[in-house]
Amino acid sequence: MPRYLPEGILIQSAENRQHIEKPGGLEQAMEDGLILEARAMLCDSNHNLIVDLAGRRGIIPRTEGALGIAEGSTRDIAVISRVGKPVCFKVTGFGPGKDGRHYVQLSRRAAQQDCQDHYLSALRPGDIIPARVTHLEPFGSFVDIGCGVVSLIPIDTISVSRIAHPSDRFCPGQDIFAVVRGRDPLGRITLSHKELLGSWVENAEQFSPGETVAGIVRSVESYGIFVELSPNLAGLAEPKPGVRPGQQASVYIKSLIPEKMKVKLIIVDAFDAPCPPRSPLPYRITEGRLRCWRYSPPQSDRVVETVFEK
Repeated sequence: MPRYLPEGILIQSAENRQHIEKPGGLEQAMEDGLILEARAMLCDSNHNLIVDLAGRRGIIPRTEGALGIAEGSTRDIAVISRVGKPVCFKVTGFGPGKDGRHYVQLSRRAAQQDCQDHYLSALRPGDIIPARVTHLEPFGSFVDIGCGVVSLIPIDTISVSRIAHPSDRFCPGQDIFAVVRGRDPLGRITLSHKELLGSWVENAEQFSPGETVAGIVRSVESYGIFVELSPNLAGLAEPKPGVRPGQQASVYIKSLIPEKMKVKLIIVDAFDAPCPPRSPLPYRITEGRLRCWRYSPPQSDRVVETVFEK
């Protein structure tokens, strides 16, 4: 298993459980400099995290709770919000805390710094990485890209088919893949996602004219209704009274026009029904590195592509 993973993946691994549960395992982990995971039980009034270590109590002091806490560049919510969830850490010592109780001394900050130095700092534009969705905002999805270090996938890069909110595509705790776009002025990694869901041709080849298929109404305009057939493919249907965004729909495919990247549809029926985010997502690629990704078909006059390396 890779060393640097989003928090919550490592906790059930055999190696992690052995170091947490086996006598002498935590001592060995400290000697070897390993990153482990366990569940945070509570956050005390001083914002120290108390961690369950199979009968032993671990403590992550506030300033060791995350990169940037001591400097003030990271807010304490980054620590408080981990209660009840797995946290990664390095073992830094053993001894009594200020309350006189014996604790295993832990540092989440040290695990994140290790991840930053040996994994995140080496990532280049186009690298495809695993991630775990942490929370959703109207402007995008925040994801854990390793040891609790968070990055943003802006809403307009989640998929080619436009969505009203990231919750249309993701849910918290979902394991996904992302592609590195670059770094912002502060050096933080920026991400994209749509490039992993296939080109127009790859998505359109799943459908044929004359078929009636399922879709999701994404937007209603005066000139027609956009219906998503797959995360990277939407078609335009003729106007139909009473249809609303978010409804499910059965649609008849009139035509597929590669040179114009168009799918013409007729809505047979639109109806209200639960429509949870699709999981797993239909990824076309989940590893390696992209240098250039082209969405548009070769015969299209309009070029839609992402260039990661010039």
